[in-house]
Amino acid sequence: MPVLPVKIYGDPCLKAKSTSVETITPEILTLLRDMGETLYERHGIGLAASQVGVNLRIFVMDTDWTDRDEGDETGPRNLRFFINPEITWESEEDGPYSEGCLSVPGIEADVYRPLSVRLRWMDEKGKMREEQLEELDARCAQHEFDHLNGILFVDRLPFAKRTLLAGKLRKLKGLA
Repeated sequence: MPVLPVKIYGDPCLKAKSTSVETITPEILTLLRDMGETLYERHGIGLAASQVGVNLRIFVMDTDWTDRDEGDETGPRNLRFFINPEITWESEEDGPYSEGCLSVPGIEADVYRPLSVRLRWMDEKGKMREEQLEELDARCAQHEFDHLNGILFVDRLPFAKRTLLAGKLRKLKGLA
């Protein structure tokens, strides 16, 4: 399974709205596996298809991956595949959490998001699923869901914070 190149801030692919997956084909299954391998290789917890240059409504997530011991490349894996996800409910209560992104390397900032969400999606076998996600799972799913709509976490920051990051973001745009 190849590790896919991750698009960097400034790449137009990251700002495009993704399209729905009509059928789970062998190519889609390969993409899912390759995205998982890329996620682990880059030490992330979530990755949207748009981040690897494919504008389909797909993301992969493994928040358990954060539980591994420092330097342990083998420790617990619970990779989940989300195809055509929809957020059907979100809690009124929100809170800040420091977010980063594989497509915005070197930048982290507090983003306010609902603390829980209900997500409906199709899994890699074509089965519809629905689950209420809490804490890090909820945050990661919302972050990746944003990618499917062309929204990056830096787009959710207050104007003053974006202004402070403007120089770093311009440098990243030059790498795209």
